[in-house]
Formats: sequence, C-alpha cells, structure tokens
Amino acid sequence: MPDRGGGPPTGPRIRVGRPSRRVRTLLLTLGVLAVLAMAFTMFAGFWTDWLWYRSVHYSSVFTTTLWTKIGLFFVFGLLMALAVGFNIWLAHRLRPPLSAMSMEQQNLDRYRMGIAPYKKWLLLGITALVGLIAGASASGQWRTWLMWVNGVPFGQKDPQFKLDVSFYAFDLPWYRFLLGFGFAAVIISVIAAALTHYLYGGLRVTSPGARATAAATGHLSVLLGVFVALKAVAYWLDRYGLAVKSSDFKATDNWTGLRYVDANAYLPAKTILFCIAVICALLFFATLWRRTWQLPVIGFGLMVLSAILIGGLYPALVQKFQVQPNEQAKEAPYVEKNLAATRDAYGIEGTQVAEYPGKSETKDKTKLRDDADAAASVRIMDPNIISPTFQQLQQMRNYYAFPTNLDVDRYAKDGKDQDTVIGLRELNLAGIPKKNWINNHFRYTHGYGVVAAKGTQVDSEGRPVFTESNLPSEGDLGKYEQRIYYGEKTTTYSIVGGPQKEIDYSDDTGEKTFSYKGDGGVDLSNPINRAAYAAAFSEPQILYSGAIGDGSRILYNRTPKERVEAVAPWLTIDGDAYPAVVDGRIQWIVDAYTTTNGYPYASRTTLGDTTADSLTANNNSRAVVAQQNQVNYIRNSVKATVDAYSGDVKLYEWDTQDPVLKTWKKAFPGTVQDKGEISKELMAHLRYPQDLFKVQRELLTRYHVKDANTFLSGSEVWQVPDDPTNKSGDAVPPYYLSMKMPDQKAQAFSLTTTFTPNGRDNLSAFMAVDAEAGTSDYGKIRILKLPTSTTVDGPKQVQSQFNSEQDIAESIRLLRGGDSEVEYGNLLTVPLDGGLLYVEPVYVRGGDLKYPLLRKVLVSYGGNTAFENTLDAALNKVFGAQAAETEQPPDEGDDTTEPPPTSTNPTVREALSDAQKAFDAGQKALEQKDLAAYAEAQKDLEEALQRAEDAQAKADQGAGGKNGDDKNAGDKNSGDKAGSDKAGPDATPTGDAGGGADTG
Repeated sequence: MPDRGGGPPTGPRIRVGRPSRRVRTLLLTLGVLAVLAMAFTMFAGFWTDWLWYRSVHYSSVFTTTLWTKIGLFFVFGLLMALAVGFNIWLAHRLRPPLSAMSMEQQNLDRYRMGIAPYKKWLLLGITALVGLIAGASASGQWRTWLMWVNGVPFGQKDPQFKLDVSFYAFDLPWYRFLLGFGFAAVIISVIAAALTHYLYGGLRVTSPGARATAAATGHLSVLLGVFVALKAVAYWLDRYGLAVKSSDFKATDNWTGLRYVDANAYLPAKTILFCIAVICALLFFATLWRRTWQLPVIGFGLMVLSAILIGGLYPALVQKFQVQPNEQAKEAPYVEKNLAATRDAYGIEGTQVAEYPGKSETKDKTKLRDDADAAASVRIMDPNIISPTFQQLQQMRNYYAFPTNLDVDRYAKDGKDQDTVIGLRELNLAGIPKKNWINNHFRYTHGYGVVAAKGTQVDSEGRPVFTESNLPSEGDLGKYEQRIYYGEKTTTYSIVGGPQKEIDYSDDTGEKTFSYKGDGGVDLSNPINRAAYAAAFSEPQILYSGAIGDGSRILYNRTPKERVEAVAPWLTIDGDAYPAVVDGRIQWIVDAYTTTNGYPYASRTTLGDTTADSLTANNNSRAVVAQQNQVNYIRNSVKATVDAYSGDVKLYEWDTQDPVLKTWKKAFPGTVQDKGEISKELMAHLRYPQDLFKVQRELLTRYHVKDANTFLSGSEVWQVPDDPTNKSGDAVPPYYLSMKMPDQKAQAFSLTTTFTPNGRDNLSAFMAVDAEAGTSDYGKIRILKLPTSTTVDGPKQVQSQFNSEQDIAESIRLLRGGDSEVEYGNLLTVPLDGGLLYVEPVYVRGGDLKYPLLRKVLVSYGGNTAFENTLDAALNKVFGAQAAETEQPPDEGDDTTEPPPTSTNPTVREALSDAQKAFDAGQKALEQKDLAAYAEAQKDLEEALQRAEDAQAKADQGAGGKNGDDKNAGDKNSGDKAGSDKAGPDATPTGDAGGGADTG
C-alpha cells in the first residue's frame, strides 16, 4: 500500500489493558491472605500472653495493664486528634473569601485545587496519624497513671514546701506528662493551623498588603497564648521540681534537692517568670479584640529576656558572689536536709556507727584462739570458685550443669544452722548428645536434684564435704521433688506431658523416663492454642507434630527473674535468685524492690553502676539490677518464690510500711500475699538481698556522716575497695557468712563488706548487716569505724602482704608448678577483739585436673600471717596457740628438709627423718614417672609430717626447740608438701606433682 502519511509506518500497536479476572482474583486473594496472616500473628501474640498469665494465675495483671494502656491510648489519641483536627478545620473555615492576586497565591491555587476533592480524607488521615502517635506514647505512661490514681501518702513532708512525699513520687510525674502532652498538642496545632492559613491565603509571605488576615491573627494568637499559659504552669511546677532536681555539687556526684542558690535565686525567679508568663498569655488572648501582635510580641520578648536574666544570670551572680565566698555556711542547712532525706530514702537512717580501734590490746594472743572460732563460722568454700568442682564431681551427665556462681544458704543440722553452699543440677542443652527439635524440646526438659556442701569444711583431698549429692540426690535435705523445670539456665521452651516421654535421669541401669504431671505451662491440646504458639514462636512443627497430643503443655518464660518480672512489672528484680528446699519443694527465692525517682532531697543513684562488682563484670549469670535506672528511693518490699517444678509464682509482702508497695497493691489487688502467709520453713531461708546491700554501701561511703560541715569537707569520704583476689579492677563483692559483731552475743548470718579511704588502700571501716530474716535485728546495719590517726591494713594491703612474704610467695610458686593454677577465694574479714582477722582460702587447679581443690588457707591478724593446709592450723600459727613461751625467729633462708639441730625431741627427729625418706622416694618416683609410687610416697610424707607436728606439740615448752620444728614443718608444708598436700588419686598427674618436683 502506498504511504499516505508524512512519517514512517507505526507498525503493530500493542494494547495495554487491565489484568485478567484470574490475575485480579489471585492478587486479591494474596492480599487478603497477607492481611489475615498479619492479623493472626498479632492475635497470636496477644492470645499467648493471655494464656501464659492465666496459667500462672495472674490474669488480673494482664487485664489491668492491657485496659490501662487501651484507655490511655484512646483518650489521649482522641484528644490529640481532636485538637489538631479542630484547628485545621477552624483555619480552613476562617480562610479569606478571595485570595490576593499575586504570583504566590496563583502558585498556591494549584495545590488548593489539587486537594479540594480529598479535603475530608486528608483531614481524617492527618488527625488519625497524630492521634495514633500520641496514643501510643500515652499508653507507655500506664505506670505513671496507675501510681497517680492509686497513690497513698508517705506520711512525710518535704522540708521546703511542706508537701507530702507522695506529691513528688506519684502526682508530679503525672502533671509533667499532662504538661508535655499539652505542649505537644499546641505546637502541632500551631504548625497545622499556620500551614492551613498559608495554603488558603490567611498568611502571606510575598503578597502585597497585610501579612495575615485578622481571623488568622486571632486564631494563631490564641494558640500561642495557650502555649505561653502552659509555660506559666511549667514555671510553677518547676518550683516543686527543684526539690527533686539533680545537679552537680562537689559534695556528691548525684546531688538532689534545693541548694542555697535554688532556694534564694531560682525559686523566686520561677515565681516571677510564672507571673510574667501569665501576663504574656493574656496579651496574646487580647489580640482577639486588638487584632495586632504588637503587645504580645513585646510581652513574649520580655518573658524571654526575663528567663535569661532572672532565670539564668541572677542565680549565677548569687552563686558567684554570695555562695562561693562562704559556701560551707551557706550550703550547710540544705546539706542537712539532703543527708536526712537520703538516709531515709535508702533505709540507712538506722545505721549504727561505732568506733573500733583496729588493733587488739590483748598481749597474750593465745587467748584469742578460741575467740576466733566463736567470732565467725569462717566459710572456706567460696561459692564463686568451686562451681567447677561441683560440676566435675556431681554433674553426672553432660546435659546437666551448675551456675557459674553457687549460692550460700543456711540449713539446720542437729538443731544448729550451718552455712551451706548450694547449687541445682540444671538442664544444659549444650550437653545433649544429639541435637534435634524433639531432643531439644521434648526429651531433655528438666534438671534433677540439689547439690549442697558445708561452707566451713573440706575433706582430706580439699574437696567439698557434700551434705546432699549423687543422682538422684540424697543427704540431709530429706525427700523433696527433685525435678527442675524452671531455673536460671533454662532459657528455651519445652513441651511436656504428652505422648513423648522425657528423660528423667540416667543411672547404671539406663535411662529413666518421666511424663510431666504438674499444672504449669499452657495446654496445647486445643488446636487454636497450637496454631497461636506456632505463629508466636515461628515454629510450624508445633501445629502438626505427632509428639504433641492430649496432656501436652508448653513451658516458657522459665527463669525465675523472667517470671517474677512478668507477673509484677512494677517491681525491680534483684540480680541473684537463689534456690532453697522448702516444704518438700525446690523454690527459687527472688528479692524484689519498689523504687521511685521522686523522693525530695534524696540523692539519686544509678542501679546498674552501684550493683556492679567483680562478679557481675566477669559472669553473665550474675546480672546487675535495672541497668541504667536512676532512683532515689528503694525498698526490698517483696519476697517472691518460683516453684522449680510447677513454675508457680508467689509474691509476699515484706515491707509492710512501704507506701509505694501499698500503691501498687491498690492498682493490682490480690497479687501480693500478706507477710503472715510466709511459712516458717520459707522464712528460714530468706535473707538480706545483695543488690540492696550494694546500693546502701555505695551511699554510705558518703552518707555515714550526719554533720553537714564534715560532709562538705569530704574528709570522711570512703570507697568500696577493688577486689584484691583478681585483677579485674572492679569492686569487691559483699560476702555472706555467720559472724558476730562486737555488740552481738552470738553469731548471726550476715552480709559484710569493707571500706577504704578515698584514694587509699588502708581500712577505714567494716560494714555488716544482719541478714537472717525473722529475727529482731534483721536489716540492722552496723559499721565499725576505724581511727584516722592510725592505719590498719585494708584488703588490698593484706593481699599484698600475703603475696610478698618470702615463704608464702615461694609456696605459691611451687603450687603453680607445672600446669597448675592458683585461685584465690573470698578474702573474708572478721572483727576480733579490737582487731581484724582476714581469712582467704587458696585453691589449686592443676594440669588435667579441671576443677579447683582447697590446698591452703591464708590468715592474717595484727600483722601476723600464716599459710597452712587447714584453717585450724593457720589460726593456731597466727595466734601462737602451740608456740613456745620463748620463740626463736626462724631463719628465712633455711629451706632444708633435714630435721633442725635445735630439735631435741627424738620422736620429732624420727618423724622428720621418715618425712625426708618419703620425700626422696617421691622425687625418685617422679623421675621414673611412676605416679602410683609417687602418690604412695606423698601419703607417707603427709603422715610423717603430721606425726612430727603432734609430737612437737607435746614437747617441752621451755626448751625453745619448738620453733625450729615449726620452721621445718612450715617449710615442708609450704614447700615440699605444697605440690602434694592431700592430693588424691585424681590429682596425681597434675601440677601438684609438678610442685613436688620443683621442690626437689
């Protein structure tokens, strides 16, 4: 065909049409399914939470929290949406009828025409968006709302404004939230209204004539007037905020409350600024009649200038010219208020501070030997060291494990309490022989049994003396439910009680199986529940697995801390839960705190910093409490228990006077049981919590003084010393032990710590709190304050003294021979007859031996040190209980193993001769690598040395020969015997043997 056009042929035309019906149906179906999947996922999270709370019988916590959040969301979301939407609507309604003919307005006409068909939808979208954001933010204030609406009075008034403390703790935070919400609503409304006025010509930037219509001027002026009125309210509340304001002050890093400049400059300044802001707001409102911004702008400028001069410059001048020249006199009255409030807020107002000489006046030290036994039941089993020993001797199976740090408790034996180191044989999924979904979640589901040992004794090989051991566990604790479904190491879910049998434990006859019979967890027999958990845990096998059937229950949130936090989200949880056998059940005991940040004049502390020490720094299982939460009031108001078998959680009221707890009990009625519900057997295992003690000791480094001038001078500031037993540089942890303070008649289970002067290593004070619940003195803090005119060795200096003494250093070197490692246990401090007794166990972990054994005990008192195999021997040496009346100083360079020439006792000479023969036989056996012969020689050596010691004890005291034998025996014990002392068959191929070889 001829070309009839002027251009090239266009070719075939491609028709682009709508998708086919099949494609549209598919896309619609996929969209609906996606929406349903998202909705079901959201429902699954909600439904599983509800099921979990119902399973632990705390559904009221879930519903109260949920309805409070929903109420706040809708109320404040609606208020924000209405405020913004109304102002946009009003700005649109007040638009001028005709726009000025200018390039600016012609450009805006295009936008006005573009949005005209969608104005309603745009208004709804904007208001919905700001409403959702505001509602979500407000729902996070559910704690603030509940504390405000349920707050009870403290019965104490702040010293400045004479208002009850509850105003600052419960009311002021809510008022500040309302104020912040009001500011946000006004600012967004001003922006939205201004944009609307500009879009519709009410505000003009480049158009000729007036920059704003009268209607726009009046509308925006009212909004700005509301903003300034809110600022006036803020100035008024700031007056009360001064009582809980933190500031830098040389007396303390976290000073809270009014100082001289606050009371005499900031407080009147806030009052003046309040008045100016009220006047300025009225001027803005007056534009409704005057239709000009001249006076409001002048008033606002005056307010800003006043804020700079009165609120900033004037206080600075007062501080510079009135306070600094005579700071101590000016600040003293306010420091006294801070001292009193801080001591009350942290429960340290009743601290008993007593002067303590630090040195014994008793000249005959032998008389103190028996007193040392009565002063304390010295715990030589360090729970932070011996977990590997428990693991090696009592793990039994790889799928069991003990925590890195064991716990200290008290158990009665023959009517007498004894300090006990205790741990649970918990499930360790890392040790499962074959990992798969069934094994991880159905077969290996629980740990088994308690393992406990005496805290004050070891056996002949340096191992713990177990009072509860083996698998199943047996011993002094009697019969109890030994299965541990809930524990500190149990962090994954398990499905129990269904068709799939669980591994209970294994013995010589094979595996024992079990099926969970408890009522813990959530029932999975319901298909809706299974589908919900499959979605919530992203585990589709839960939906269709044949291992789940009638009776199947899913257990999760299984650590004690998680469970208590979930049922009581208003509590702050202690970092260390500990187990106890109570009424035939293993119960986890969890200490919980009520806190607030609004106690007037009480200085703040950061919980994560004050509860950190050398244990939390190096151990993930010992957590710090609340991380960076800042508080200035804390009470151990609740004791919680978690049943290790059923997971049952119980909260018991502990501090019956705490107004914060009373407030939360009103908000969540029925969740906390009365203190009288605590059983006698449970009471026997409750103790003073470590984290509260650490917070209090940190405050007492400064607040042990009651005199304002002393506080300001800083001359009595203490510090918590670094842990001398390691090089971490972190604070020494507090230690539990049964001990007697000077004013006590008998030993009490106590929590103790030491203080040193700021920047120095000598001892400044010793602190102990009675930790035994149920006693009249429980919680009583005692501080022994040492004189500043003399120096008493602190922990670091004592440790240095241990390490620097030639004999001890040589013995330590020998203990480290071969592949052995020396680990220092807790350095315990015990007041005794005006002086301080230091005791430190020394453990050796050597070569193929993967766990530490107690080899030596270091003891120091009054400058005398001892390094012996047992605590008794070390105490005897330090106090000279077996020393001669006339002692001869030992020759420090003498390292011979021959009997000393000063010994005239033939029995001693004979025993030492046998010891030398045994030692030579041991060295020969080592050379021949005959470990069995070496072990036998070490036993002969130990027996011979013991005979020498016993014979010398009966020797003539006046001859003075005892000292020589002591020297020889001491050298043997610290040198020859160091590598082999009490080394059982398991220890023969280790570095202990290396120590013996080193000696040779």
